[in-house]
Amino acid sequence: MSVTDVAVLGAGPYGLAVAAALGDAGVEHRVIGEPMSFWKEMPEGMLLRSNWTATSIADYRGPVSLDAYAAATGAEVGRPVPLEDFIAYGEWVQSRVAPDVDRRVVSQVARAGDGFALTFDDGSSLQAGKVVVAAGIAPFARRPSPFAGLSFATHSSAHRDLSRFKGERVLVVGGGQSALESAALLHESGADVEVLVRRDHLTWLHGGKYQRMLGRAKPVFYAPTDVGPLGLSRVVAAPEVFRRLPRPVQTAAARRAIRPAGAEWLIARLREVPIRFGFEVRSASQDGRHIRVESTTGEILSGDHVIYGTGYRVDIARYPFLAPPLVRAVRRVSGYPVLGPGLESSVPGLHFAGAPAAWSFGPIMRFVSGGWFASRAVAKRIAGRR
Repeated sequence: MSVTDVAVLGAGPYGLAVAAALGDAGVEHRVIGEPMSFWKEMPEGMLLRSNWTATSIADYRGPVSLDAYAAATGAEVGRPVPLEDFIAYGEWVQSRVAPDVDRRVVSQVARAGDGFALTFDDGSSLQAGKVVVAAGIAPFARRPSPFAGLSFATHSSAHRDLSRFKGERVLVVGGGQSALESAALLHESGADVEVLVRRDHLTWLHGGKYQRMLGRAKPVFYAPTDVGPLGLSRVVAAPEVFRRLPRPVQTAAARRAIRPAGAEWLIARLREVPIRFGFEVRSASQDGRHIRVESTTGEILSGDHVIYGTGYRVDIARYPFLAPPLVRAVRRVSGYPVLGPGLESSVPGLHFAGAPAAWSFGPIMRFVSGGWFASRAVAKRIAGRR
């Protein structure tokens, strides 16, 4: 059995950010996972909604920032940042902070004495003193109950190539970025698209309009993390402050910061796409060729396929590699681990970075820029324990 001080599970933005911070702190570690795997499965042609600084991994300044990548490689990165550019940037970061990444699949993580035993799908094993779970949100894709068991209904993250729907009628459920951008890409690929929105309106982001109006005063009201509106942006960008607010205040602030919304640059791309408001799905059924959707008001629509952009619901029990006894030992609230300093769970030495840390450290943990704080906090905790 091989041994490492820290096993970092995941080689996406959070795993790479943690690796960079552990390396800076002189902590021996091993990064395990396929680099940028979740992002490589997202629909081709997507653009990142976050602004330039907030798209940086580990920090928006320094040796692995997006600016550093562009300068070092000469790459012409688009604005907004295209998905393919972000993947290339992530792989560049990986080559610098985790050049010896272990690409094997971890089938189980269990407690073993004062540490953890990791078993790989090839039967080999690894002993780690500490484990940082930075495995992303893929297992948390939220499937609305009306679509359970239906093969003609899929999550917006399930398709890499949306051009396969050319000439088909596709109903897109949802009013947030993933649903709206999927609808735009489907329309541009030649599909007959209609968007079904439960609310009576769509919320559009302002594309930095108010930030530009503030001029030099912008940093007072908006953090470079680019999460949350004026003023609130600064609060959610300080997780150690946010987590000390009364829980009702945290909940309200988080809802405001991450409410479903679309990027301003989608408006023109959706002008020819019909959007049906007040359509809340009650039931769905399919025959051999089509899917039929009924709303709570009795309205019925049919199509060849349904794509639902209904987000993700965190539940760490859905990570397939966490042994059930280990999951039961973690104190949880609604599927989220309750985390303390250094994003450490109630199981000593077991840390969670990314979306699972959102209940404890706020909505910033759901975005790439949350890795700036998370990586340093984890590294400080682990290095301090040493």
